[in-house]
Amino acid sequence: MKRSVLLGLFVTASMMASTSFAADKPDDLCEANIQTINNLKTDYQSSADLSARVATSVERAKALKADGKIDDCVAETQQTILEIRKTSDGTNK
Repeated sequence: MKRSVLLGLFVTASMMASTSFAADKPDDLCEANIQTINNLKTDYQSSADLSARVATSVERAKALKADGKIDDCVAETQQTILEIRKTSDGTNK
C-alpha cells in the first residue's frame, strides 16, 4: 500500500513538473534562437545584404516576442538561422 501511494505521488509530481517546464519552453527557444543568431555573427558579417536581412529579422523577432507571439518569434528566428547556415555552408553563394 505504501509503495503504491509513493509511486502515485511520484508520478503526479513528475507530471506536474513536466508541464510547468514545458510552459516556458517556447519563450526560452525564441530567446535561445536570438542568441544563436548573435553567436553566428561572424558567419554573416561578410555579406552586407545578409547582414541587413538578419538585423531586420532579429528586430522583427524581438517585436513578436514583446507582443506575446512566441510561436511566430520562434518561426522567424529559425528561418533566419537556416538562412545563415545555408549561406555560410556555401550553398547559397
